[in-house]
Amino acid sequence: MMQNRKLTKENFILAIESLNFKFKEDYDFLYEVYVFVCDAIYEVIKNTDLPFTPINDYIVILYILNEYTYSLSTVGADKKEKIKESDDFFNILSSICADKYLTNEKLNYKSKAFINRFNVPISTLDLYLNFILRSLENNSLRSQSDKLIKDMLIKGFSMSKCILSLLIGGFETEAFSTWRTLHENECILICLMKNGEPMFKEYYKHIKYALAYRGQFKSKEYTDKIFVDIKSEMKEHDLKSKDMKKFIEYGYLYVAKNLNEFPNFKLNFRDGVESIAGLSNYSKVYEMASEIAHSSPVLLYSNKSYFYEVTMLNLYESFFRLETIFEAFYKASVNEDMFNKYLQLKKLYMSQLTSIYKKYKVDYLNKYANKPEN
Repeated sequence: MMQNRKLTKENFILAIESLNFKFKEDYDFLYEVYVFVCDAIYEVIKNTDLPFTPINDYIVILYILNEYTYSLSTVGADKKEKIKESDDFFNILSSICADKYLTNEKLNYKSKAFINRFNVPISTLDLYLNFILRSLENNSLRSQSDKLIKDMLIKGFSMSKCILSLLIGGFETEAFSTWRTLHENECILICLMKNGEPMFKEYYKHIKYALAYRGQFKSKEYTDKIFVDIKSEMKEHDLKSKDMKKFIEYGYLYVAKNLNEFPNFKLNFRDGVESIAGLSNYSKVYEMASEIAHSSPVLLYSNKSYFYEVTMLNLYESFFRLETIFEAFYKASVNEDMFNKYLQLKKLYMSQLTSIYKKYKVDYLNKYANKPEN
């Protein structure tokens, strides 16, 4: 039989203090709200067909604390005490928190998903990503180039976690369109790593150009000077005024080694960044991801199973490339003890990730090789 158990007041106070809520004068009031909210949730669950799971006290408390803090933040300091003593405030606050718990926790919309966070292809990759991201965030660097590499790796691995979250939630097309951005990030990073300091310098310069183009500098004189530099460089490359935006975004590629080996080079992603990165074989899947990102009919009427599999496959491939960059970067920037901890992780989990990927690859080819894209 379902029981309506609640935290004691003592344990309630310990809980909210663990959440860094320090306003002791409000504890009595908040505990009364908590008891009321738990009773209201219990009554609804008892009298409906909602599946019973024990009330999560900490989630209830978080709703209460956030709602309470937000409500008081919208009124002047002179009115706060009067509002806190109002029965209407107590009733409205309690009702809102009960509604949010029931709707967001019990009736939360969930799209059909092919995988959950405990499945090995998700949990192992997530573990590896968490280790890498923590390692990167705790890594202090001095050189501008190293900082850029670190920032781009953090962004790439963070997007990988985002993709996993979307797949767990059953949002396959959204995950696939996020992979598109991940692919752009990894291609730019690979270009920079291949071409070294000259391209790093150009990339930073074009960041400045982009800021000027967007009007981010306060000084008009400084902005005007930057545009003089932009137009001068464009003239050197025989570019017209209409090409300015493309030059600002991709002009750093002109310093790429052996640029003459790319006869179809253009100032864009596919014929520029992706080509120089050596990942032109992804142009077709990138184009498909772009269709999703731009809300084509494919987004609305898609094969969920296909986009789940193509996302996992391409996510793993992007991860392997970024992980290779991370290993070399991390080895050069940390002490031997820290690097050995990373090697222990890699020894434990990389073989599993590789076997997972190979299975996805075989399954994907068996289902979709020589068939029209879904």
